[in-house]
Amino acid sequence: MQHQGIEARGRFANVAAAVLLGGRSMRMGCDKASLSIGGVRNDVRMTRMVSGLCHEVLLIGGDPPDELPGLRVPDPDGPVCSLRGLVAGLAAAQAPRLLVVATDLPLLTPDVLLALLAWPEADAVVPETADGIHPLCAIYRKETVLPVALGRLERGALKLRDVLDAVDCSYFGPSELGIVDPSGTALTNVNTPEEAERVETILSGS
Repeated sequence: MQHQGIEARGRFANVAAAVLLGGRSMRMGCDKASLSIGGVRNDVRMTRMVSGLCHEVLLIGGDPPDELPGLRVPDPDGPVCSLRGLVAGLAAAQAPRLLVVATDLPLLTPDVLLALLAWPEADAVVPETADGIHPLCAIYRKETVLPVALGRLERGALKLRDVLDAVDCSYFGPSELGIVDPSGTALTNVNTPEEAERVETILSGS
C-alpha cells in the first residue's frame, strides 16, 4: 500500500522543498549558489537532491540555471536575510509543509533529509548539533509558521531563532542526527573560500 503523502514515483506530495538561492555571500566573495564544489554547482547539487524527494520544488531568489527543475520564486521586498527566503517559500508552497534548505550545504545527504521528514510533525522540525541549531535545513508547517515569519519580517525582527521560539518547534538532536550522519559533516556550511577548500578535500577523499 502506498504511504500517505508519497507519490507512486516515491516522492513526497505533502511536503514541498524550497532551495534558498539568494543572499549576499559577502564572506565567500562570490555567489555561493553558483559556486562549484566537487565539480558541481551548489544550486544544481541541492536542487537535484530535493527533486528526488519532493514533488513540489521551489527555487527561491538568485539566478538558477534554466535547466533546473522547480518553480522560480523571487524574494519579497525587504532586507536581504534568511527570513525573507523562508517567507517567500512558505507563501509560494502548495503543500502544507515546507522543507527549506540553504544552497551552501554541499555535504548534505538524502538520508538526513529523509530522517527529518520521518520525524514526528511539529510547526518546525530543526536539526541541532553541538554547534547549534540549523534552521536553514528544516521543515516548517505553512499554516502556523507563515503568519509568524511574515509578521516578524514586516517589523524588521529578522532572527530565525525568534520565529522558532514563537511556534511549536521540535529539535532533531545530535544523537538522532549521528545515526544518519555518522561523520558529523552533513550540515557543514560553506561561507568562506577556506571552508570551500576543506569541503573539496572531504569530497575528494570520499
